[in-house]
Formats: sequence, C-alpha cells, structure tokens
Amino acid sequence: MNLFDAHSIVADLGLIGVLAIIFAETGLLLGLAFPGDSLLFVAGVAASGSGAAILGDAHLSATALFIGAPIAAIVGAQVGHWFGSTYGRKFFDRPDGRVFNHQRVLAAEKWLRKYGAGKAILLARFVPFIRTLINPLCGIVGISAKKFFFWNALGGLIWTETVIGLGYILGEKLKGSVDKYILPLVAIIVIVSLLPVLFELFREWQTRKHHK
Repeated sequence: MNLFDAHSIVADLGLIGVLAIIFAETGLLLGLAFPGDSLLFVAGVAASGSGAAILGDAHLSATALFIGAPIAAIVGAQVGHWFGSTYGRKFFDRPDGRVFNHQRVLAAEKWLRKYGAGKAILLARFVPFIRTLINPLCGIVGISAKKFFFWNALGGLIWTETVIGLGYILGEKLKGSVDKYILPLVAIIVIVSLLPVLFELFREWQTRKHHK
C-alpha cells in the first residue's frame, strides 16, 4: 500500500481511506504530501459503472463518495483553520523541512493577500499545498470561523464534486477503454492545478528581470 499513490489508496483502503486522505490533505500539515486532485479523480472512476473492471476490485459507492468527499474536505479545512487560530504563527516559524518549509508558507500568505479571503479560499482548493496551508493561515490572520466556513464549504463542494464528477463521467462514458486514459488525465489535472503557481513564479521572474 502506498499512501502517496491515488490508485493504491482507492484499491487498498477503499472509501474510508479516500475520505481520510482528503481530510488529512486539507486539514493536517502532513497532508502536503498526499495526492488530492488525482485521488478525487481516480475515486470518481472507481465509483463509475465500469470502475471495478478498470481498477480491479477498487469499486466505490458513488452516493457515499459524492456525499462523503465534500464533508471530509470541509471538516478538514475547518480543523486547519482552528489549528491556525489556536496555535498561531509561532508554529509556522519552525525551520524548513523536506515537505513543510517557510517558502510554501510565504506563497500561501501571498495568495491570501492577492485575492482576498473569499476568493483565495475558493481558488486555493485547486492548487496543491496552498489548499493545505491556506486554512491555518486564515486562522492566524484572524478570519472568523463563520466567514471561513462559508467560503470553505463552497470551495470544498465545488472542488470535490467537480474532480470526482470528471472521473465518474469518464468511467461511465468510456467503459472498458478508460484505463488507457487514467494516467494521462491524472497528469493533466495535476499540471492544471499547478498552473496558477507557475504563472505567479513567471510573473515574479519577469518583475525581477525588469528591475535589474
């Protein structure tokens, strides 16, 4: 079993494992390393009518997945917000590590300042590692739990249902041939999720270049 591989999580841990990883990926700092978008997509395929044939015995209940995934994502993010508001910035000033490092915190803070609370929380759902860090940072800067919950619930619902829905529809439409498309589509989802970060890095590079 590989906790960093979406197919392995779905196949070995089933629905409970998928929901637990979604919770951890949005609510715990350890979740920075977990697959988010790719897990939701593969889980959606596993919930489709041809999921069992495509992924071996990895078949999930579509109803339970579509209901449980947004709940896990929303609750996880609320835990992250509570953690940030309770323990504050000191925890985030710890030395850089392999998975958690100060540069990622700065990137998430910049994201929050640039877009404002609501838009930042919503868009962060689709950006790896920022969707984990944005939650405690919102707690640190004092965004109220009520305001955070509204945008968190909206973002969590849109993120999970959209990505799961893509996997589910693909599994239903392409039936037995979908296995040829899983890995390329997961790669595309990950790349698209990273585009906002890459765009910001490019803009910063351009700015530094012009100021030299």
